[in-house]
Amino acid sequence: MNQINTFKKTKIIIALDYPDVKSAMQLIFQLDPTIYKLKIGQEMFIRFGKKFIHQLKSLNFDIFLDLKFHDIPSTIFKSVYAASELGVWMISLHACGGIKMMQYAKKAIKNCNQPLPLLVAVTALTSFSINHLQKIGVTVSLKEYILQLSKIIQLSKLDGIICPGVMSNVIKNTIDYSIKTIVPGIRFKNHISHDQKIITTPQNIKKYNINYIVVGRTITQSTNPLKKLNNILNYI
Repeated sequence: MNQINTFKKTKIIIALDYPDVKSAMQLIFQLDPTIYKLKIGQEMFIRFGKKFIHQLKSLNFDIFLDLKFHDIPSTIFKSVYAASELGVWMISLHACGGIKMMQYAKKAIKNCNQPLPLLVAVTALTSFSINHLQKIGVTVSLKEYILQLSKIIQLSKLDGIICPGVMSNVIKNTIDYSIKTIVPGIRFKNHISHDQKIITTPQNIKKYNINYIVVGRTITQSTNPLKKLNNILNYI
């Protein structure tokens, strides 16, 4: 596959980082569900729950339920099964939960009565740095850590890997070209990075073979979110 065709397949997931439904809907009503997908994280799910998911699904949006499940395998099986019954498009886990945990999650969605969601796992949070790893006793480099977790994600037969943009090509070239990569931490040059340590700029997306980018505060805190989204679309 040549680079041009690959980059045309990069899709945008918008992280709904809002404290209330009204603010979220002001943006959502301006979006085309054939172009954008929506991510519901922990805050919005805790506040507004299943009802909000059903509301967005009624508008024909694909929903990425990003709760980053991490628990013992039996609990994960029941939690992922319950999540998959919501009819969401994608569900996230923490890869550091281990291969057995991820395998149980994969078994859970096979029993789902809805269309099967994609199951993806986080390698390193975008707030991570080598100092974070050292403080929790990880002695390898951040790159090695991400690759090790990517290998067990692939062995667990999950659908995708959440990783920094700079690691996407490495993962596809060394582990599995067909596995989906999902890249958060999208920031324009010279913009505030907030608590993100590992960022990817829209200008650099063409360098990487990425399936999906997740864009949050860059859009949701903008005074002109559609202009920012169009700028990103122009880059990808």
